Amino acid sequence: MTVARGTTTTAKKTSKRAKATADVSIAKTAAATKAPQKVPAKIAASTSTVKQTRPLGHVTFVGVGPGDPALLTLAGRDVLANADAVVVEGPEHNPFLAYCKPDVEVIDGSGAEGSRALRIAARARLVVKTAKTTANVVRLLTGDPFTFSSGAEEAAACRKAGIGFNVIPGVSEVSAVPTYAGIPLTMKGDREVTVLDLAEAKLDFTRLHPKQTLVLLNAVEVLKDTTTALIEAGFDAGTPVAATVGGTTTAQTSVIGTLGTIVADLRAAKVVGEAVIVVGSVVEQRESLSWFETKPLFGWRILVPRTKDQAGPLMDRLRRYGAMPEEVPTISVEPPRNPQQMDKAIRGLVEGRYEWVAFTSVNAVRAVREKFDEYGLDARAFSGLKIAAVGDKTAEAIAAWGIRPDLIPSGEQSAAGLVEDWPPFDELLDPINRVFLPRADIATETLVAGLTDLGWEVDDVTAYRTVRAAPPPAPTREAIKSGKFDAVVFTSSSTVRNLVGIAGKPHASTIIAVIGPATWKTAEEHGLRVDAMAESPSAEELADALARFGADRRDTMIEAGEPVTRPSERRSGSRRKS
Repeated sequence: MTVARGTTTTAKKTSKRAKATADVSIAKTAAATKAPQKVPAKIAASTSTVKQTRPLGHVTFVGVGPGDPALLTLAGRDVLANADAVVVEGPEHNPFLAYCKPDVEVIDGSGAEGSRALRIAARARLVVKTAKTTANVVRLLTGDPFTFSSGAEEAAACRKAGIGFNVIPGVSEVSAVPTYAGIPLTMKGDREVTVLDLAEAKLDFTRLHPKQTLVLLNAVEVLKDTTTALIEAGFDAGTPVAATVGGTTTAQTSVIGTLGTIVADLRAAKVVGEAVIVVGSVVEQRESLSWFETKPLFGWRILVPRTKDQAGPLMDRLRRYGAMPEEVPTISVEPPRNPQQMDKAIRGLVEGRYEWVAFTSVNAVRAVREKFDEYGLDARAFSGLKIAAVGDKTAEAIAAWGIRPDLIPSGEQSAAGLVEDWPPFDELLDPINRVFLPRADIATETLVAGLTDLGWEVDDVTAYRTVRAAPPPAPTREAIKSGKFDAVVFTSSSTVRNLVGIAGKPHASTIIAVIGPATWKTAEEHGLRVDAMAESPSAEELADALARFGADRRDTMIEAGEPVTRPSERRSGSRRKS
């Protein structure tokens, strides 16, 4: 029966299809009897050969600024988030890829060679080729796309190929680098600025006014001829000049001189690389307006031995102070070898075995939360319990869980500080005398001993293990031992032990900063002299403490009439001693 119905239905469909075909044939015959319309030969020929091709993509030219990744605009960041492909010019653009989708296609456009015209043409062809196969293309350009850049030529190539484009302006090196050097391009009485690109053009300097401000680009290789030509054109040989290399980055270096001395000054400073050069009286303002190169940790190479997933806030804070932090993983956080102890403690927590839960680190909070997720529990399991946190950062991690700690040390944020404020066990007020203490496998006994003395029973449970990481590369080990790092920041006792274990002791000249008293003690036990300690145990406070040390050190040098140098530039012959 089913097959027969299917056959009948098919027959009906066939009949309808035949009728429709007949109707179409009648319509075509009727149309043929009408007067034929004339179709131009070109259109007819093109229509007969039309192919269904993929529509062309779209290109957005994004200026990323002259070096500091923070100068990327919000519009540029948003465009990168939706890019299907990104055309970059080299490793300097890698930081901006963090804003892209994980599967974005990254195309290296740094391989173009030859003259500037040839390089621009090659990159333009690459951008057009990419846009013909990719829907949404972002082309990153250093500085601003339409200011002393190749953006205009590449955009013209897109227009010629029928590819649509947008342009998102960026911060130009013309203004950004002098600003980072503390040099205003205009002031009251100095309102005229001329920008000269000396890359491939021979300019007539006699048309320039000696009192105006000049910004010279691509001038280092021809600087001797340029300064001579400017002096011959009427500029005073004593006109102030500033040459800034690595502008807007923590590698920035500025050399100050005059038109008559700047070539020799650059040679004496052994500065290498292309510079943005400012000529004019505005350079004199640098002494009072320098803000970037006078940061307390400017140019310091700082070693950050830390757990990989916790280095972000500390690294960001150090960069804010002008430092160049380098992370070296020394420990990794892993689950305990035997999870049964932790499982038993979580069951006891739910069953009402404990009066208190004490968290001594963000890792401990994370470990308990992972166990809760494993058992399908949430913050309601803490109902009726008192919660203690060793410090503000741990309290923030607990608060993210929707819980406000009942106890945070009022003084020193450490295990000892927690014991100082912990109430003694009272049989009348406390129905249960047991404390759940989830922490690392190598934690100190300070808290356990202190709570025991106060009459509490402590379940000291290994919630996670800290495992020593593999040794860093040989160049890093050599830099640590030879004093090429200006400072090391230790965030825990384990980072001290592990760094010394995998890389050796930092050189005597290296500044040592620690996060708290326990870490200070461990550093001294390993023969290190501590120079700075955080006021409270957090990454930000640790960076602040080191910055205060750096500022005091700088002020002392200036007051003594000495040149400001980094610790790595003044090396002691002996190792640090406690």
